[in-house]
Amino acid sequence: MNLKRYNRQIILPDFGVSAQEKLAESSVLVVGAGGLGCPVLQILVSSGTGAIGIVDFDIVEMNNLHRQFLYDEQDVGTPKVIAAVEQLNKMNADTKIAAFQEKITTANVLSIIHNFDVIVDCTDNFTTRYLLNDACSLLKKPLVYASIFRHEGQISVFNVEKDNQVTGYRDLFPVPPNQNEVPNCNEAGVLPAHSAVIGTFQANEVIKLLIGSDEVLIHKLLSFNTRNYQSMIVNFTPCKEKSGPETIEQFKNFNYEEFCNIRKENDIRSMADLQTFLNQDNSILIDVRETDELPRLNSLQALEIPLASLRQHLNTLESYENLCFICASGSRSRKALELTKIYFPEKEIRHFPSGAKSISS
Repeated sequence: MNLKRYNRQIILPDFGVSAQEKLAESSVLVVGAGGLGCPVLQILVSSGTGAIGIVDFDIVEMNNLHRQFLYDEQDVGTPKVIAAVEQLNKMNADTKIAAFQEKITTANVLSIIHNFDVIVDCTDNFTTRYLLNDACSLLKKPLVYASIFRHEGQISVFNVEKDNQVTGYRDLFPVPPNQNEVPNCNEAGVLPAHSAVIGTFQANEVIKLLIGSDEVLIHKLLSFNTRNYQSMIVNFTPCKEKSGPETIEQFKNFNYEEFCNIRKENDIRSMADLQTFLNQDNSILIDVRETDELPRLNSLQALEIPLASLRQHLNTLESYENLCFICASGSRSRKALELTKIYFPEKEIRHFPSGAKSISS
């Protein structure tokens, strides 16, 4: 370890060589290499964390570049984990980096997180947040959480014992919200400074946790507004009414989509079923992504109507009897389905939750 490289943090009175050595001996898994994951990864690598794992199954898109600073224009279309590893290796060759180009599920999460000291939740959906929380709880892995919504950000540290108690994501949010109540960044928008600030706070909590600081957000939720700089810390305790799997066997059989109120009766699950649906008379596929999102659906004839303007274009859909919506990962297409069912209860309306990337792959 080149101590000269980390001199500016080592000379801090409450840091020193011992803290730097702890960082060098630590391993961290970052789940999600997007708006939060990018600053977290950059800070952990530059500060000298010994080993880092990156989990992400997405590709770099043009609309990622304004806030996901690990990537540049040449990375568009490249898997995020591949582009991230290449850039991070240039930043610090001393950090060992492992890439997991896959989606976190109950089938793989336990084996992925098993060998890491701290897990960092940089995801953007409730299904994965509950799943990751429960996996970390079962394996007794500290979990550093953050989320963003427009100008608001939240950060907390879960599954670490303090004052003879352990708290987690389910203690803060025992019941998941309705999927329509909380849009993701694709729908709500986000400024690059906001995701960078909240991601920096999140990385700071990881470092404090690794070096044994007393000032870690355990049993505390920090809420920070980047528009007016108002902040608030909420103390919380274990929730007596929380539900969730208590054993590994229960975890593997737990239905997180059902728990998060994701209904599947209107899902089209395969390309063959999608083609059969579209082969019916008066059928149409509607792409509700933004017009700059990749990949485009060149192999299928589809109407392009972004979700934000769907209400204004409902008349375009009146002549079709069978509608199927598609987006990047199923969230916006499900919302489009539920919206149009209100206006066209007599039509056959479905969505394709696997998303556009599964069609192009």
